[in-house]
Amino acid sequence: MGNIRVHYLASELDIQSPELIKLLKDEGVKVKNKMSSVDTETAELIRSIVEEKKKKEEDDDLQIRQKDIVISIGEATNLKDLAESMGVVGTEIIKRLMKQGIMVTINQVVDQETAKKICDDFGFQSKEITIDNEIETDEEDNEEDYAFRPPVVTIMGHVDHGKTTLLDAIRKTRVTDTEAGGITQHIGAYSVQIDRGKITFLDTPGHEAFTAMRARGAQITDIVVLVVAADDGIKPQTEEAIDHALAAKVPVIVAVNKIDKPGTNPDKIKKDLADFNLIPEEWGGSTIFANVSALKNEGIENLLEMILLQSEIMELKGNPKPMARGVVLESKLHKGKGPVATILVQKGTLRVGDIFIVGSSHGRVRALFSDCGKKVKSAIPSIPVEVIGLNDVPKAGDGFVVVQDEKRARQISTSRTQKQREDSLLAGTRITLDDLYKQISDGVVKILNIVIKADVQGSVQAVKESLIKMGTSEVQIKVIHGGVGGVTESDVLLASASNAIIIGFNVRPTDNARVIAERERVDVRLYTVIYNAIGDVKAAMEGLLEPTLSEKISGKAEVREVFVIPKLGKIAGCYVLDGTIIRNSEARLIRDSVVVHQGKICSLRRFKDDAKEVASGYECGIGFENFFDIKDGDIIEPFTIEKTAKTI
Repeated sequence: MGNIRVHYLASELDIQSPELIKLLKDEGVKVKNKMSSVDTETAELIRSIVEEKKKKEEDDDLQIRQKDIVISIGEATNLKDLAESMGVVGTEIIKRLMKQGIMVTINQVVDQETAKKICDDFGFQSKEITIDNEIETDEEDNEEDYAFRPPVVTIMGHVDHGKTTLLDAIRKTRVTDTEAGGITQHIGAYSVQIDRGKITFLDTPGHEAFTAMRARGAQITDIVVLVVAADDGIKPQTEEAIDHALAAKVPVIVAVNKIDKPGTNPDKIKKDLADFNLIPEEWGGSTIFANVSALKNEGIENLLEMILLQSEIMELKGNPKPMARGVVLESKLHKGKGPVATILVQKGTLRVGDIFIVGSSHGRVRALFSDCGKKVKSAIPSIPVEVIGLNDVPKAGDGFVVVQDEKRARQISTSRTQKQREDSLLAGTRITLDDLYKQISDGVVKILNIVIKADVQGSVQAVKESLIKMGTSEVQIKVIHGGVGGVTESDVLLASASNAIIIGFNVRPTDNARVIAERERVDVRLYTVIYNAIGDVKAAMEGLLEPTLSEKISGKAEVREVFVIPKLGKIAGCYVLDGTIIRNSEARLIRDSVVVHQGKICSLRRFKDDAKEVASGYECGIGFENFFDIKDGDIIEPFTIEKTAKTI
């Protein structure tokens, strides 16, 4: 190449001509003005000097920024935005990721973990923030904007103690006008207005749904109303409800129901509940007790007043001004409306037209429906509404957040969906007896939580005391719940929320409980001998657990009618619900999720003919060997035992 004029070289290097002339003179090159020329070697020298100078300035500037700037990383980060926040060239990020085998473009969105690695690689400190943090940073949150909000209440208790009757009494008697009286059951929550204020009740199946929310990290209930029948006292589900409420650290108000019945003794209820740390106020405790008769509509007003009094003590407040945030109470796929979710608003005001993210789904609010099925335009804190406009069905407990940018909502939704797929592939962190010793050795497990279910209360107490004594300096054993009856959905959800193992004696899990246990990867161990369970836990803690004996259930049949056959005794007329029933196989007879008998199927017939096996969808007659205590509604469950060697 030939000579180059000074002003052309200055333009190429993006500097002013006088600055270039000074630089040339400093290097001993004499030029008169910008129209002068320099040779190729001189031009290359100046280019290297300017480039080195710019690089030094960039490095100095980068070091200053690295010391003073902490990069905030959202749930989904655009590489171009990340480069700008760090003040580096986007191609530098792409080059470094390519060296690590990650092929990306400058406009690509990456997850928090990848973004954090990029920041570390460039020497920047970073902090991970959720979409809630991002919104709160952009919003003003003035204390004067907060106002008292209605308390959110869940009613829990034993199945026969009047929960449903109490809810019905509250609905019918304490609603101020006919518009709010047309409660639609499917929404899962409803609001009640009384003279003193408003209360939101969660219309749930009780502690199962309550703990399902907690298992997903959602703490939505402010107060639990524990219903106890004055003529019956503490029952297994009462204890379960107390365990669930105390585990969630939620205030409990006790509604002593059925006080209209003769011979009831509310003081005895107070005494029994005091053993569970629910001590009445008049005895120096902090638990509010209210005597009610849901059937005769007595004491309902006082109960509602007590709920509002407790909420005033708690100073429950909400800010209606920011963009709305809340939680999913329940969801479904509606044939006409598409994905539908019931949302409890916890902060801000939700409006028609809002763009939102909920779990790994997103959408725009097309319509809002109140608890009485009427279209509304908005909802403030503690108010439940049904939301139409989702792109997918979310899960109960998923967080609901309104955002301004629809593109951002799609990015976060996509990022969360991808993360869920990766987590499902890497899942398996639930504690099991098989990996207990390894987790203890690694220092992961400090407390082993256990849920105990048995056919009788004596077994529950015996194993509870034995297990607690087995605690060591490395790991403590804590029985978070013990009860009588089959392993229920509630037990599995409690175990899931608390990362616990379930141990059962002479009981079986319900169908729903079995499905949820598999989905949540909760370890359910079933035994017929108490000492086997204690031995397994001890062996697991010492790393000496024997090969697993796993059972394979081959079928399930329901007893529809019982026949008495001469010389044979009682035969169960059954309908095969699932799998196959095989003659001469070992089987259990289950009544109300409790094992009544285990023995051999000695007789299997289709009509009058003997059969080797009967498949699902057919009727058959089943007889047990030397056992005849069979009743309508019993479940017959044949099974085989398979020995699985323990692997390392």
